[in-house]
Amino acid sequence: MAAPDVDIRSTAPATLAVTGALVFDSAARALKQAGELLKKSPHDTLDLAGVTTADSAGLACVLAILATARRQGGELRVANMPASLKALARVCEVEPLLV
Repeated sequence: MAAPDVDIRSTAPATLAVTGALVFDSAARALKQAGELLKKSPHDTLDLAGVTTADSAGLACVLAILATARRQGGELRVANMPASLKALARVCEVEPLLV
């Protein structure tokens, strides 16, 4: 069985755009892509509009991307978070970390 598709691209202006399934089988790949892009240039937005499905690993990935940006001296604002991911963040009591 193939791993779910996920892709993170740098889009203008200074945005990391996530598309596809942000789930257990793709989260590590997404985190690696984001880390490589953050090393190349600063970004200020993590756009989740293209996320088709997400689970708790996807939520952990989003938090790890935000932490990576902070370690590099930046700050990412999360935009267009899917309602299901927002609900999961609320249940896990990490919603304030995503603001």
